[in-house]
Amino acid sequence: MDITRADPPPRLLDLTRLVSRAGRPFTGIDRVEYAYLRQLLRTGPLFGLVRSSLGYLLLDQRGCAELKRRIDGGDWPAPDLLARLRKLDPGRAGAERALRSVAVGRCPPRGLGAMLRTHLPADTRYLNTGHTNLTDRTIAALRGVPGSRIAVLLHDTLPLDVPEHQRPGIPERFAGFLSRVGRHADLVICNSKQTERDLRRHLPDSAAQSVVAHLGVDLPVPTSPPDGPWTGRPYFVALGTIEPRKNHALLLDIWEQEQPAADLLICGSRGWNNDAIFTRLDAGIAGVHELPGLDDGQVAALLKGSAGLLFPSLAEGYGLPPLETAGLGVPVLASNLSVLREGLGDIPVYAPVTERYLWTQLIRTMAEDHRAGRGVAPNAAAAFAPPSWDAHFKTVLTLI
Repeated sequence: MDITRADPPPRLLDLTRLVSRAGRPFTGIDRVEYAYLRQLLRTGPLFGLVRSSLGYLLLDQRGCAELKRRIDGGDWPAPDLLARLRKLDPGRAGAERALRSVAVGRCPPRGLGAMLRTHLPADTRYLNTGHTNLTDRTIAALRGVPGSRIAVLLHDTLPLDVPEHQRPGIPERFAGFLSRVGRHADLVICNSKQTERDLRRHLPDSAAQSVVAHLGVDLPVPTSPPDGPWTGRPYFVALGTIEPRKNHALLLDIWEQEQPAADLLICGSRGWNNDAIFTRLDAGIAGVHELPGLDDGQVAALLKGSAGLLFPSLAEGYGLPPLETAGLGVPVLASNLSVLREGLGDIPVYAPVTERYLWTQLIRTMAEDHRAGRGVAPNAAAAFAPPSWDAHFKTVLTLI
C-alpha cells in the first residue's frame, strides 16, 4: 500500500529518546520512534532534532539516514574523552559523537530558536513520539518557525493513573508534559481508544485535535533461543520490564506456592520500585529464570517454543507484548484490561489478576495442552492479523 502523498510537508522528528538509549535493547516506545524514523525517511523531506548532553543537534535527511544505519547495525563509535570525563552512558555518548559529525546545525540550549529558524522551511511539522524533549524551550523555538505545527503521540497516561507504580518524580514530570500537550499540540495521536478517553479525562478543556491510530506491530523473526534448565520442558514467557505495574508478583506467588509443572522465563530488564520482587528473584524460586538482555530474535524464538505468554499487567496504554505474541500464533493468558480487548478481541484467555487460583489452573491447562501438542484457541491465534504501520501512517500523515 502506498501511503505517501504528493508533495508532503517538511517534517521534524524528535529523535532525542532513540539517541539517549543508543546501544540498549528497544522498549515499546523506542520501537515507535524508530518506526516513525523509518517511515518518514521514505516520505521525506525529513529533519531530526536531538537534545544532546551538550545542547541540540539538527539532522537533515542524510543525518537521519545515518542514525538509522547505525541503529540497524549497532554501529556506535567509542565515546570521546570529554564524554568519558563526564561519565556519560557509553552508548549515548557514542551516538552523539557520530551525529555531531553529520549534523547540519549545533547549538547550546539558548540558541535553539535561532538554529531552527535558520535551517527549517516554513510549515514544518514537528512530531514527538517519545514523550521526551517537549519542553517550553522546544515549543517556543518551534513557534518561531512560520506555519509550524506540533503533533504528539500519546502512549498512555499511566503516570497519573497509577502513580504508585512510577519512579519518584515521574508523575509530576508527566503532568507537566501532558499540560504542555494540551496547551500547544495541534494534533494528539492516541495509540488506542482507551488512551484517547484518558486524554480527554485528564484534559477536558483542551482544544487539541486527537486521532486514534493503533500502532503497527513488526513481528520479530525467531532466531536461536537460549538453552537452559527449561530446555525440553514446558515453559512460559513473561515479557516486559520488571516493574510493579507488570505484576510479576502474581507469577512468582504461583511458582513459589503452587509449583506448576513448567518453567517461567522472565524476559526483561529490572526496573524500579520493585525491591521485594528483586529480592525474591535473587533468592531463587524453583523453575523461575531471569533472562535480561535478549535480542528480539531470541525472545521470538522462546515465545514460539513456549506454552504461552503470561501477561498479568495491572494497567497498559497499548499492550505490545500480547499483540506480538498473538501475531506469532502463540497462546496468551492476560489480565482483563479493556485496552487488550480493544486490540486483541477474544484471542487471549483473560483472567482477573485477583483470581490467583484461576491463573494457576489456566497455567496448568496450558502446560498440559503444550505437552500434548495442543494450543489455546489455535484457530483464532492463527487467523490474527496484528495492526500494520501502513494503516497507522495512512491515518496520521494525512493530518500532520
